Amino acid sequence: MLETMDSSVGYSFSTSENQEMIKAMVRDFAEKHIRPNVMEWDEAQYFPLPVFKALGELGLMGVLVPENYGGSGFGYQEYVDVIVEVARVCGSIGLSVAAHNSLCTGHILAFANDVQKEKWLPKLASAEWIGAWGLTEANTGSDALRMMTTAVLDGDEYVINGAKNWITHGKTGDVAVVMVRTGEKGDSKGISAIVVERGTAGFSAGKKENKLGMRASETTEMIFDNCRVPKENLLGEEGEGFKQAMKVLDGGRISIAALSLGIAKGAYEAALAYAKERHQFGQPIASFQGISFKLADMATEIEAAELLIRQAADLKNRGLPMTKESAMAKYFASEVAVRVSTDAVQIFGGYGYTKDFPVEKFYRDSKLCTIGEGTSEIQKIVIAREVLKD
Repeated sequence: MLETMDSSVGYSFSTSENQEMIKAMVRDFAEKHIRPNVMEWDEAQYFPLPVFKALGELGLMGVLVPENYGGSGFGYQEYVDVIVEVARVCGSIGLSVAAHNSLCTGHILAFANDVQKEKWLPKLASAEWIGAWGLTEANTGSDALRMMTTAVLDGDEYVINGAKNWITHGKTGDVAVVMVRTGEKGDSKGISAIVVERGTAGFSAGKKENKLGMRASETTEMIFDNCRVPKENLLGEEGEGFKQAMKVLDGGRISIAALSLGIAKGAYEAALAYAKERHQFGQPIASFQGISFKLADMATEIEAAELLIRQAADLKNRGLPMTKESAMAKYFASEVAVRVSTDAVQIFGGYGYTKDFPVEKFYRDSKLCTIGEGTSEIQKIVIAREVLKD
């Protein structure tokens, strides 16, 4: 247990009984319904929609949504547990659970009015609808203020034109929160957030990405061609979209940090078990210092990553500023996931390079965590900006 005297940053990492029950439930589900199919889904780049419907029935697609909107009404510590336990088995499924919960659903939960929440949250929380979130464009990437997708008010409708890419659930998603330019390019007050439902004329899916990892999590373009959306689908006020998106990404960084932690734990557990079972020169390879020191480094970095994540989640739960802490958690945990999965492949040796063992997939999946929802370099910029304020 780690505690400080300052109430603004004081936190405790004791695990509640509720958390333990949730972890056990998710772990059991992942072992029974995800692990047997991981490589089949990965090879086929198949997005297993029935799995997400089943997760919705367990309340895991609306973890943070209040019960009066059909969600589980849990906090960020429980949410971290859900993502970690899923990602321990499959990063792809963990990524999709995270994107649905923290981005699309999270944005609506944070910034929609009561009528909008009643309209969309119950369907998202139950996974009757799958959510998407659109910020990134092909030529802007991290430079979101220069996005090209526009929305022009025409009477009672916004007319949207442009395209978003690298969108999780860009094809299968039933509803998307889309950041659009309603003002001047480069103006932080020129961006707005609008909800677009699948089936709206002029809204379609484009290219599906053929990815290195996270292959069972669908990633596609979203295309808008004179797409007309009711103006009541605007979240908050016009011009607030960029500010909203940055706040959503603060929480999203915790999601990707938790995803990274789950991948790291899965790779570490596989490597640890293999190092105990694999014999060379008449003894388990875990007895060799070269291997045992790798395991020690992996275990230490995983513990450190979890402490950063739990701190950020605690601040988020209490409504306190956590931009620095969430960026640190995301940056460190994602880099740890890459290092741990790389060492796991090394411990497995030649077998680690084959698809017969799980660590090659953890290795491929881990890299996205250092890129998605803000690269490691962007996290350093955020962290540096925050520490230089002092």
